[in-house]
Amino acid sequence: MRRLLTGLAAILAAVTLVTAAPILYVETMCRGSALPQQPARFTPDTTRPEARTYLVYPEWHIVYAYEGYAEALRTGQPHNFPYLSAISGFWTSLCGLTAEADQLGAPGFNAKATIYTIGASFSWEMLFKAAYEETLGRAFALAGPAPQDAVEAEMADDYATFLQQTPWYKYDFTGWSDRLWAATPVPARGWERRLALGLEWAAKAGYAKVIATAAAGLGPDAQRMQVAIAGMTADQIASLPDVTVIAEEGEIIIAEVPRYRRFTDIAQLLTRQGGRFREIAGNDDILVSAISTGEWYDDEVTKLVARTPRVGFSDDRLLLATKVGALHILLNNLEATRARLEHIYDY
Repeated sequence: MRRLLTGLAAILAAVTLVTAAPILYVETMCRGSALPQQPARFTPDTTRPEARTYLVYPEWHIVYAYEGYAEALRTGQPHNFPYLSAISGFWTSLCGLTAEADQLGAPGFNAKATIYTIGASFSWEMLFKAAYEETLGRAFALAGPAPQDAVEAEMADDYATFLQQTPWYKYDFTGWSDRLWAATPVPARGWERRLALGLEWAAKAGYAKVIATAAAGLGPDAQRMQVAIAGMTADQIASLPDVTVIAEEGEIIIAEVPRYRRFTDIAQLLTRQGGRFREIAGNDDILVSAISTGEWYDDEVTKLVARTPRVGFSDDRLLLATKVGALHILLNNLEATRARLEHIYDY
């Protein structure tokens, strides 16, 4: 019994160390100094922490990792996905962006707690998947594809799309598990996928309920935010999808817009119609990502914060910082180059 307890204590200590090490590193080694900031002029009552434009990216890194996983399944097998690169990409991006975010102020306790929780969960998920798919999963894959492989590929693609707008814990893992078991199994590979993926998705479904309960206790994050827009009339802005005009202040229109992926789509549409942002959620700094295979050079309105390979793809992701008032210039510059806008990171 003593040996058992000693072994369990050692395992617990190891798990704690692996989980805490990157968090402690970020908190102690990846810091920046605060710079003076301009107060919100048009939407002070609805201002969100500006530092979050940098710190929401690591959450999106997880979304992009699942996109890369779906891509790996289109062209190969689960063991082809670079699991360890996905993990390191999360923590290295968080480290660099934390230093940038510190210049803009504190993001808030809930934001940091969320980042560390999802980062630890994502890291352990990737480690477990790598340990299995690189060993038993790879061996069973030699038996040839099964209908369950097609279900997993379809689910991975659907999941990556779902995460663009909705928290992961609201995903229907149970429904996909049912589809997995409904598909006729081919001997060996089919049954292995049923058991391996069935257990994984059941575990995620259970964990999702825990996270959903915790999220409810903290209170749901706002799904919409206010922006200040120039260059368009109130009627033009009101005609945009999911946009509500709140007030007019001279040439400035205050409107309410959805966050997440829908905001990126609306920002592109607004810019093409001549609109110019003056504030977004009370802020004047914002982070944007673009996809490119060519060179990128900073200009008077854009700073290249980081350039990293996209996990699962052959091109790169550019993280670009700009002023909200110059966002339309950056978007126009992207359309004029080989770079493709990926996402605008709201707060």
